[in-house]
Amino acid sequence: MDSDVLVVDDSAAIRKILTRVLRQTGLAIQTIHEAGDGQDALALMAQHRIDLVLSDINMPKMDGLQLLASLKASPQWRNIPVVMITTEGGETKVAEAVKLGAAGYVRKPFTADQIKEKLVGILEPAATL
Repeated sequence: MDSDVLVVDDSAAIRKILTRVLRQTGLAIQTIHEAGDGQDALALMAQHRIDLVLSDINMPKMDGLQLLASLKASPQWRNIPVVMITTEGGETKVAEAVKLGAAGYVRKPFTADQIKEKLVGILEPAATL
């Protein structure tokens, strides 16, 4: 079954790059939704089925860690994998994201291969067996 993915980043350029990279991976992705921050992401998730979230950590209004905590606290969304996309050089926020339940992270700048490598086991677990 094709997956619906939500890309959350306050930079429209990064959202477009991630959308293009996701299409290039060849993974079974049906729809890619976009949100500019965590609040917009939660509103969008209330209206659409989402199978995977790719979220920046540093955003206005509601950052990626707050979004991740909200998703993991929700019975409706707690099982949706969240991969953090970050420019964070330090390990503190990345470690916090993993502790909160992130499925993984990718550092900016990223390549299509890095995104695909991170997502293959998450989106298509049967294909890796």
